[in-house]
Amino acid sequence: MSDGQETSQQTVVALDALKEHYRLPSLTFSVPRQIQGVVLPAVIVAVWEALAHAGVLPANWLPAPSVVAITLLELLRGGELLSHIGVTVARVGSGFMIGALAATLLGGVTGSSPLVRRVLDPTLQALRSIPSMAWVPLFLLWLGIHESSKITLIAVGVFFPVYLNLLSGILTVDRKLLEVGQVFRLDKVEQVRRVILPAALPSYLVGLRSGLGLGWMFVVAAEIMGASRGLGFLMIDGQMTGRASVIIASIVLFALFGKLTDLVLERVGRGLLGQRGVEF
Repeated sequence: MSDGQETSQQTVVALDALKEHYRLPSLTFSVPRQIQGVVLPAVIVAVWEALAHAGVLPANWLPAPSVVAITLLELLRGGELLSHIGVTVARVGSGFMIGALAATLLGGVTGSSPLVRRVLDPTLQALRSIPSMAWVPLFLLWLGIHESSKITLIAVGVFFPVYLNLLSGILTVDRKLLEVGQVFRLDKVEQVRRVILPAALPSYLVGLRSGLGLGWMFVVAAEIMGASRGLGFLMIDGQMTGRASVIIASIVLFALFGKLTDLVLERVGRGLLGQRGVEF
């Protein structure tokens, strides 16, 4: 070994010893996996509360979380909050079921039939580009301000993510699986039911979750259409009366119930895919 190499090796050893001597104690900590998703919202709420109490945030624009919580309690005690929540959840649930069912039927047909896909898919792709609010005056004209117009608008929002994900899942099915179905001499219906749809299930479940999320977004537009009940109505009422705490409370409830319903779908999806050894 040359003198230069030996000197370099000694220098490295000396630096390692110095790092070991002056090494700072570890500051790492672990957060239980079950509550890791709560950490960021908790930090945001704490900072928000502190800034509001310090007067940095105007109370009439962005009231403190504690004020929003008090507003929720007052609405709950008054008995109107549960009514608004129930109406909105019912609208989203009805619209989701209708939109998901229609998307499943059309997605399955267009995915399994090249002819139907060439005829139908371009039109559906064009309709997908129409903004949600563009449907509002048309549905009001056709269906009035009744529940049917609101549920139809939500169903439109749910339809396209479910349809697109199911179609994509069907079109990307491994050709080898289809060949196996042909070996077993499955007819077209059996091949769709026993080969194509199970293989497309992960994409379909992603589409259902995306559609549900859009359903919660579209219900706000739906409840602007002359609604007298619902969280969207409560939010607009807060705007008209200048109560920012009511607006923020409504937004928080939208986020909370949207997450809860998504969690239900996620658990169902994990159960279905877990039986096949697929993570979701």
